[in-house]
Amino acid sequence: MHVEDQELISRLLAPATKSSAFSGVVRTYQERLYWHIRKMVLSHDDTNDILQNTFMKAWSGLESFRGDARFSSWLYRIATNETLTFLTNKRMRNIASMEDEEQVLLTQLFADTYFNGNEAEMKLQEAILTLPEKQRLVFNMKYFDDLTYEQMEEVLQTSVGALKASYHHAVRKIEKFLAQE
Repeated sequence: MHVEDQELISRLLAPATKSSAFSGVVRTYQERLYWHIRKMVLSHDDTNDILQNTFMKAWSGLESFRGDARFSSWLYRIATNETLTFLTNKRMRNIASMEDEEQVLLTQLFADTYFNGNEAEMKLQEAILTLPEKQRLVFNMKYFDDLTYEQMEEVLQTSVGALKASYHHAVRKIEKFLAQE
């Protein structure tokens, strides 16, 4: 376990410092995790709900943190799992096919008053929405979050080789989509 993580975990597990240490965790990771989630679900309100669930799960699972990965990777893994669960549940509730899901997400993106991207950003987001869920996740983590393959390996518990392949395929699909426009 990393030295910073050891100190943080000690503070998180001590009753006298648990609340203040966790408040620090929220302040430190809230924005990064927000954007990590937001790139997958696109809706501000849904993102806030998932982010809240992420921190609640982290709080209740502090004792289960084993230290095999960095604490930040553990938080990203919780956020990623919460996001994927949300998307699966949403698809099962409302959507008949992947094409329908893509259209619903695209409609949300266009209607989102918090999205202030220009036309090029909108086209990129459209292209990203055409990717399968796992490729979209890997692309977002590498391209937007600037995570290394090793960091993504900790979060997604997938080999570096598989992550590189997913990213490569995602980039090719995005390039092909943008070339058609």
